[in-house]
Amino acid sequence: MEQASPDPEKLLQPATLEPLGHPEAELESVVGEEAEGARDDGSGDGKMTENNFWLKKIEISVSEAEKRTGRNAMNMQETYTAYLIETRSVEHTDGQSVLTDSLWRRYSEFELLRNYLLVYYPHIVVPPLPEKRAEFVWHKLSADNMDPDFVERRRIGLENFLLRLASHPVLCRDRIFYLFLTQEGNWKETVNETGFQLKADSRLKALNATFRVKNPDKRFTELKHYSDELQSVISHLLRVRARVADRLYGVYKVHGNYGRVFSEWSAIEKEMGDGLQSAGHHMDVYASSIDDILEDEEHYADQLKEYLFYAEALRAVCRKHELMQYDLEMAAQDLASKKQQCEELATGTVRTFSLKGMTTKLFGQETPEQREARIKVLEEQINEGEQQLKSKNLEGREFVKNAWADIERFKEQKNRDLKEALISYAVMQISMCKKGIQVWTNAKECFSKM
Repeated sequence: MEQASPDPEKLLQPATLEPLGHPEAELESVVGEEAEGARDDGSGDGKMTENNFWLKKIEISVSEAEKRTGRNAMNMQETYTAYLIETRSVEHTDGQSVLTDSLWRRYSEFELLRNYLLVYYPHIVVPPLPEKRAEFVWHKLSADNMDPDFVERRRIGLENFLLRLASHPVLCRDRIFYLFLTQEGNWKETVNETGFQLKADSRLKALNATFRVKNPDKRFTELKHYSDELQSVISHLLRVRARVADRLYGVYKVHGNYGRVFSEWSAIEKEMGDGLQSAGHHMDVYASSIDDILEDEEHYADQLKEYLFYAEALRAVCRKHELMQYDLEMAAQDLASKKQQCEELATGTVRTFSLKGMTTKLFGQETPEQREARIKVLEEQINEGEQQLKSKNLEGREFVKNAWADIERFKEQKNRDLKEALISYAVMQISMCKKGIQVWTNAKECFSKM
């Protein structure tokens, strides 16, 4: 029997792409397509339509963090931190300022929002959340997740997370994100009603696809290796920074011993006393400045940590592509098997060993009517399989197109942000060294006047 159908082997090949051009232009077209097909059926999931798109017209901030005590799901008392999200319109109506809206969210609610976005936008590099517990800290800094300094840094990180979402051309239009900023009560129930947990891919299935996919896309394979290397490099950089911070802290604090010795010495000297006392004062100021300096330095470390966590977001996109490619290959394999069965029934020959072939030998041949019925069923299954294979192939090509456009956008963002962070860190180190030189210059002048 002749089947007018596409060759499954050709459909198994990784999707090819036309040149993307400027990533922002590509993303604009993607946004337009997604906005046209927005799901806004009132069930909670879906994207904001163009008429409701207002996030470019508001300011978003996480202005406060508050320690609270409550009951968890096990009805046990727990202490947690809540964060105040404020949204304010940047437009004015008839010269009147629009009032600021505000609501409180826990860190777990930020996690729920991001988990939802990961499921519904698998082709997007979803911005990461700041760390839940402090990592890569120098030993003088508290790693307690309730420590005020850590809570303040996490507040800044959560605000940055919301700003990343609001500035993304696709994620900013999502209805759940809109409700996260505006609906304080029953927001969790609204998210759970979308059923996103049921659509999430299992880790076991993703691991299986990683090892069993036969035709992986080299671009995504290289991207996964890059994300692993990026995570390794930034982790090493953060560990080095923590060690340098420890040593720097020690050097600064030892200068406090200079201050104490000079002050004690000045008490027994008459002519040199004033000079020694002044020099000791400069040393004390220098020693005490390290605490503020290293707290400021943590801000730059947090910027690096964001891209440490972005590496996992990149891998999530790669895993989703592997799953789609694996499903495509399984569909093609199933279709080829059914075509072979249909051909064997039509010709009466069995080319490969099969359980059905052994059954036929043991219990005799089927009647012509039975064979025709089976052929008809197989032909229907083949038609369905061909349509399914075609649909999966188109879906895969669309995923690659959209994912690669967002990855290009992410690369531009990464290069810009890391460049600024590293330059700022270098400027801070230079400024810190200049202050040290100034302290010793002042001490030299004090010694010269003795």
